[in-house]
Amino acid sequence: MIETLSRSWALLLGVMLLMVGNGIQGTLLGIRGTIENFSTFDMSLVMSAYFLGFLGGSYFAPKLIQRVGHVRVFAALGSFISAILIMFPTMTEPWVWIVLRVAMGFCFSGVYVTAESWLNNAASNENRGKALSLYMIVQMLGVVSAQGLLNLGDPSGFVLFIVPSVLVSIAFAPILLSVVPTPAYETAKAMSTLELFRLAPLSCVSSFLLGGVYSALFGMASVFGGQAGLTVPQISAFVAAIYVGGLILQFPIGYLSDRMDRRRLILMVVGIGIIGGMLGILQGGFYPLLVSAFIIGGAANPLYGLVIAYANDYLDHDDMASASGRLIFLNGVGAIGGPLLTGWMMGVFGPRGFFIFIVAIMATLLVYGIYRSFRRAAPAVQDTAAFAPITLSSTSIAVNAAVEYNPEYEDVADPDDEGEDEDIEEYQPLPDVGRS
Repeated sequence: MIETLSRSWALLLGVMLLMVGNGIQGTLLGIRGTIENFSTFDMSLVMSAYFLGFLGGSYFAPKLIQRVGHVRVFAALGSFISAILIMFPTMTEPWVWIVLRVAMGFCFSGVYVTAESWLNNAASNENRGKALSLYMIVQMLGVVSAQGLLNLGDPSGFVLFIVPSVLVSIAFAPILLSVVPTPAYETAKAMSTLELFRLAPLSCVSSFLLGGVYSALFGMASVFGGQAGLTVPQISAFVAAIYVGGLILQFPIGYLSDRMDRRRLILMVVGIGIIGGMLGILQGGFYPLLVSAFIIGGAANPLYGLVIAYANDYLDHDDMASASGRLIFLNGVGAIGGPLLTGWMMGVFGPRGFFIFIVAIMATLLVYGIYRSFRRAAPAVQDTAAFAPITLSSTSIAVNAAVEYNPEYEDVADPDDEGEDEDIEEYQPLPDVGRS
């Protein structure tokens, strides 16, 4: 782990700062929208716009990278993100925020693709699992830290928008100045969504539904807090609990994933998520809300890695990379609709609509999973693919690295490896077709 960190610390530091900047603006906009008297429907459109932009950017960003290179795309999109963050408080109109959020989603998709490409290029088969774990940890730490920074300023002013702009600008320095070589960018053979659905229907449906859950958590949690009358410190703690749950429960669930029927584990984790959502619907006070957020986040984040690993159990190795791209695309489509449906339910049921939406989606997934358990026998545990930690904010670059990850390589010394760059096996990522 220390060796992996020493080789990739600049990339990981840059990614963490990016996540701090993105985490602040995601929560801050929900709070500021309440202050500006935006309706719940307006805010649902604003939050949904990010995922629409990310889905579009996920398609065009690889083309830009292939045309002008990683460095130029990374620097250009980073500059746009820094500028967009400052523009939010200067033009507090819903339609302006929608446009800015589309642009921000587009830019962050390209930034994540580039950063993850560099990270994967720096990793070898011997340390890819550790690199993925570190990447997930710094992502979560970045978002959680961002919630604490929200308490250092007035959300009705400008300072909290300037801070993430500065952090995003600083984030590019360690990455662009890193000695890690620029990775190659190649394509993989395509797989249609229909073909993947025939091979792994539960994974397709799960990925689509989890996109809605993730976008609701990422985009509408702060809107829920404002509508429920929570203070800014309470909203930041509520959002942080979602990501802390995902960080803490990711690894024990991943451990179980490689040692039991993965489909049964998926159903168990979905059931846990439903319990967390029901606790939120009851709304017995602030601390039960924190527990609810912790449980929901702890269920939703590991589920994404489980779904991808479960799909790989039924695929040939050569098909795994293209299949992961299809799953992330389905996840992105679901993410676009998540804030819209959540906003509609909050308009009908009040703040409880936030949790009602999550419970409804999780219950749908549970019912479909039970149905699929009667349609096909589960593969033997010893024949299943390895689980690797993947967050819901990862692009297909990180997911493809998880596909390539083989725990049999962990901690195996290469007698010919003397630490030179040419001894590192180069990873060729698949152009991203998903979302953040």
